[in-house]
Amino acid sequence: MTLHGSLSHDRYCAELLSETAKFRALLHDTDLSATVPTCPDWTLADLARHVGGAHRWAGTIVATRAAKNVDEADVPEGDGPEGNEAKALDAWLAAGAELLVSALREAGPDTEVWSWSPVQKAGFWARRMTHETVIHRADAARTTGAAFDVPPEVAADCLEEWLQLCALPLVTAHHAERGAQLFGPGRTLHLHATDTPPELNAEWLLDLTGERLTHRRTHEKAAVALRGPLTDLLAVIYRRLPADSDRVEVLGDRALLDQWLRWASFQ
Repeated sequence: MTLHGSLSHDRYCAELLSETAKFRALLHDTDLSATVPTCPDWTLADLARHVGGAHRWAGTIVATRAAKNVDEADVPEGDGPEGNEAKALDAWLAAGAELLVSALREAGPDTEVWSWSPVQKAGFWARRMTHETVIHRADAARTTGAAFDVPPEVAADCLEEWLQLCALPLVTAHHAERGAQLFGPGRTLHLHATDTPPELNAEWLLDLTGERLTHRRTHEKAAVALRGPLTDLLAVIYRRLPADSDRVEVLGDRALLDQWLRWASFQ
């Protein structure tokens, strides 16, 4: 299976810088020891180190044209600065994003590099790191009480990528035991963004009637439907917003939706 993005390589690079800047802004004048509700084992400082470390790890893979996984211990400055001084963490985050984007732009989308997916190209990392940063910005926003909004075309691609990743055989195999009761006849979900233009086609039909997930962009009846603004749909699918939030509407088999969310919570 391939993982196709809907944005250009240049757009992913630009969004990576933009999302990192928005993430950094949420950490300004904030208690970095605050616990992140959606990642309860982490503080905001831990979250910042995770995001910055991921950027530098991916950047090292792309810059070195790695043919196999790079050990995190071999990533230059991958752990970040000593201590949790806000200015040092902010500078480290900014520099790491710049290094990653510089490597991605130099490589272009089709340069062969290692990834954990079937797509062994630099373009995979441009897309993956963009959306990694989007979702962890949601974590930071939830922690600080800030609004979380994403450009519609970015949010739609982020959700589409998540479904593509969930459909990978390696993911299905990893969650085989938990998925034993998930797949079967009549088990379908419909995701419907209520605030996007028709040309974005921000509707998805998730088909669990076979042995693994398949999906398509369509308006189609299903056993359960999740409706709401696109950014909120994305947050629910990534379990950054509860499905019983008054910002979304669930119609039909709520138990199936809950079961799917538990199965797909591998990030």
